[in-house]
Amino acid sequence: MKLFSVRGILLLFFISQCVVSRVAYAEEDEVEEEEDEGVVEEEGGEAPGEDEAAEKTTSSDADTILLFTKPPGTTNMELPAGQITEFLVGFTNKGEQEMVMDAVEASLRYPMDFTYHIQNFSAISYNKVVKPKQQATVAYSFIPADAFAGRPIGLTINLQYRDAAGNMFIDPVFNETVQIVEFDEGFDTETFFMYVTLAGSAFLLLFLIFNYLAGGSKKKASSSRKAAVETGTGKDDDVDYEWIPQSALRTPGSGKTSPRQRKANRNAGSDTD
Repeated sequence: MKLFSVRGILLLFFISQCVVSRVAYAEEDEVEEEEDEGVVEEEGGEAPGEDEAAEKTTSSDADTILLFTKPPGTTNMELPAGQITEFLVGFTNKGEQEMVMDAVEASLRYPMDFTYHIQNFSAISYNKVVKPKQQATVAYSFIPADAFAGRPIGLTINLQYRDAAGNMFIDPVFNETVQIVEFDEGFDTETFFMYVTLAGSAFLLLFLIFNYLAGGSKKKASSSRKAAVETGTGKDDDVDYEWIPQSALRTPGSGKTSPRQRKANRNAGSDTD
């Protein structure tokens, strides 16, 4: 009975732990679902605000236009990296009251999400008064970073102005994706040094080939000199010896006598005397 009771207690304890863990896991899932639902509801609640912010807060009595002027030849879809980009913002007051052009600001943004700023540029204040039925133009310039070369980037340009009653307006005169391109200077130092390196390599290769050929010709000349052996005149050297007296001729080996022969010749000569 004791053994059975102990086993039963352990089994009940194990079962209770499994049930408690499942219940806790189910509660956690419910809590996570509730949190997700809350996030969705919050996002849904913020959506109208974002849509309202995205709308143009412009005046019906104002009209704007944008024109890129520097560098020459660029369009509003391609901007050079690391170079000054300048544009003009034209403003037309179509109303019966004065308007004031306060400032112009620009920024580069992530093309997939325009709320994410990548590079911000300084806002320039103008405070330019535009009379009714008149126009005004302001200039603005910025320099895109070199790191954005070859990438599509969102460009946002906002014009801030106000009417005579003090009502503020913001007109996004430009809010599109542009292509940041590399600036072509005409003289590329990298290409220049590449050509210099290629020319130096070709000159070095020709110099090595010339040394190799010159060394081979010198070796051939030295071997031919060693092979050439000086030979004396022989019997068959086509020389006519008939007109030379026989007593004056000296055949090879005739002048060479051993010491014994010279001694015997001397003794013979003394006996004859």
